[in-house]
Amino acid sequence: MRLLNFKKLDAFTRGDSQGNPAGYVRLDEGQRLSEGEMQALARELKGFVNEVGYLSRAGDRFHLRFFSSECEVAFCGHATIAIMYDLISCDADLLDTPELTVHVKAGAMPVLNRVRAEDAVYITAPRPEFLVRDIHVEDVATALGTAVATLSQELPLEVVDGGLRTLIVPMETLADCLALNPNQERLRQFTADHDFDIVHVFAEETIFAANAYRTRVFAPKYGYLEDPATGSGNAAFGYYLRRHDSWRGDIAVEQGPSRSRPNIVRLKLGEVDGMERIQFGGPATVRIIGQYCLHGDQAENANRCPENMKTADHP
Repeated sequence: MRLLNFKKLDAFTRGDSQGNPAGYVRLDEGQRLSEGEMQALARELKGFVNEVGYLSRAGDRFHLRFFSSECEVAFCGHATIAIMYDLISCDADLLDTPELTVHVKAGAMPVLNRVRAEDAVYITAPRPEFLVRDIHVEDVATALGTAVATLSQELPLEVVDGGLRTLIVPMETLADCLALNPNQERLRQFTADHDFDIVHVFAEETIFAANAYRTRVFAPKYGYLEDPATGSGNAAFGYYLRRHDSWRGDIAVEQGPSRSRPNIVRLKLGEVDGMERIQFGGPATVRIIGQYCLHGDQAENANRCPENMKTADHP
């Protein structure tokens, strides 16, 4: 049996809302886990956290690997936010480091440290792709289980890839947005039929005046109906707002079904290689601190991951 440093973190919350859960294993210097062991731990935590991140450090070089209950994940936005926020907050030297680079399967990822100034860390979304899909308002309303009249006509339906292929759906009112309760299987089939990953709905009305939009994100493709706080989905939304001249500068977005206790995802506009890029971020809250007891036979019971890893905010 080996003891691993373990935390359960919730991303995009200071503790006053649900957040998006992730497991965090920080490996001590020289400590190693096999892929089978990492997979076994993640599988055991299915239903408790969406992904488990494994962080190792060699000097100033950080490495992160993510595993869902099914397989390794090339990149996980909310887990990166949560783990890097916790890492920086707990290290006096890192608190004064404006930018770190963490290495994940998807490549080197810059992490902007704004913990002291804004109580947040940010990561930069990939370059956007605006995808052509033959999607009609009537079909979207049916898939969401709502009336056509609840969908706003002021801005278009559009599929934007900001890390995940995201259908952006404008709603007329906050009440319409909060009332949505789509059938999971019907919505999953709709996403499959039109070849995108998640559905992002938004309203311009918010509960708190400091926030710019209320959003909800549905992700039945990944085995559950709703994602409580989403990095790449809201990054796609930021690119959508820029394209349609609706960007209001740095903004905070309310997300989730709770009327009074939404999660908060922050969006900024940065520049990489001369191109505007959306940056998403926020804080994280520690829910559990302890040690995970890894037994020698756990890895033997873990199936091997498929060759193609997932990239996700959630699974």
